[in-house]
Amino acid sequence: MSRLLKALPLTLALAALSIFAASCGSSTPAQVRFVNAIQDTAQYGTALDIDVNGTEEFPNISLFGFLPLSGYTSVPSGSGTIEGLETGTTTEVFSSNISLNAGTQYTLVATGFATSTSKVAIISATDKNAAPASGNVEFRIINASPSGPNGIPGAVDIYMVPVGSNTGLTSATLIVSKLAYRSTSSYVTLPYNPNLVNGFNYTMSVTATGSTTPIFSQDLSAGNSTVGAIRTLVLTDQQNIDQLNQLAIVLNDLN
Repeated sequence: MSRLLKALPLTLALAALSIFAASCGSSTPAQVRFVNAIQDTAQYGTALDIDVNGTEEFPNISLFGFLPLSGYTSVPSGSGTIEGLETGTTTEVFSSNISLNAGTQYTLVATGFATSTSKVAIISATDKNAAPASGNVEFRIINASPSGPNGIPGAVDIYMVPVGSNTGLTSATLIVSKLAYRSTSSYVTLPYNPNLVNGFNYTMSVTATGSTTPIFSQDLSAGNSTVGAIRTLVLTDQQNIDQLNQLAIVLNDLN
């Protein structure tokens, strides 16, 4: 009985310490970057303030913009709410539930239409920023275009052509096929192309699924001969136009 009485204060102290730690939010935060791909945010001055659990984390993000410009912002992990507000006001444009794992890096992309809060969606892509092997580069595609190719909602194919090859898409590398709206591709590894033209070494071509006719093509720069690079490419709608944008957002994940 005396041993039990002696142990009791220690047990209570440990319990109190556990409660205190939990109340202080001791869990490891998540790491997040945020992309604004909501095509009709022009009615809100094109920019949004983004709050996570009631705290402003990403201020004044314009359409096709992202924050932070490099690296990530620490936000609370676990289940929470992400809210888009008209910049400098408390006018809500959208609100969505999110769940973020502690210590994990994410790219969050807001897409859809601000004209109805129910039509805004958050794409949550888990990032992997481990450097590829020397002599390789990696590409990943996020489809945040609700209107799709030629204004017809649907999936897209992604081709990657080394700059200067002049091979056309019939012999190009199809790196992603049937990428639907709100989907994120896996990371695709390609050998580094040392042939630079005006600083670019790859050309990405986007087609409707099953077609080899480009909707648009975009030159990209990635890596060097000894240091691997990673690029995330975000497909969007055009501003206030229900059609795939002719320019993807390029996120330089690594190198």
